[in-house]
Amino acid sequence: MSTYGDRGNILVLQKRCEWRGIKIEIEGIEGRGGQGELEKADLIFGGGAQDRQQEIVMRDLFKHKKILQKLLDSNIPGLFVCGAPQLLGRPYLGLFDMETKFFKDKKRLIGNLIAAVSEKRLAVSGKETIVGFENHGGRTYLGEGVKPLAKVVRGFGNNGEDKTEGAVYKNWLATYMHGPFLPKNPHIADWLIKTALEVKYQKSVELEVLDDLLEWTAHDFVSKNR
Repeated sequence: MSTYGDRGNILVLQKRCEWRGIKIEIEGIEGRGGQGELEKADLIFGGGAQDRQQEIVMRDLFKHKKILQKLLDSNIPGLFVCGAPQLLGRPYLGLFDMETKFFKDKKRLIGNLIAAVSEKRLAVSGKETIVGFENHGGRTYLGEGVKPLAKVVRGFGNNGEDKTEGAVYKNWLATYMHGPFLPKNPHIADWLIKTALEVKYQKSVELEVLDDLLEWTAHDFVSKNR
């Protein structure tokens, strides 16, 4: 699923690894190795899509629910955007304690979204804001089992009511931010890479610092134009 350029998140992770000399291989769930490749994943990603595409993906994901649960419980990091985290919650896969509701009489939540991350561990470069573009009709409500990814500064976030944006459970991050998300939020990309390496090798990892002038310029442009 790749609404609003969500596949760009994969490209960001790929390039930021390659620039550091970190070997990376990208596999789809139904790629060359299918289920077997998913079991060996060090980092997973899911993008957004329209309702029809989400329904198709949902049928496939049910076949992999046990493996996804194992990856989640093993602290494998993951990033899920818009439609993907909706499928992670109730009444679908139920891996996240949250539920997305649809109301025919309510308008879509559209526009630039700025939020402040809720957990300091995500502020890898000292940045505590995340930015992106949201466009969703569903309203997501978090249960007690998950924490919000961030607090909305501008925009709507999960439901336009409680100022929550996204969700965090173990090392899985959920967000409504398209755009794609990671090009304007390199600190989150690096957190995902760093966490993947630390879980894989069971030791602390320090990533080589990259020249992120363009990335932070884009991030700050959105943040300052509220």
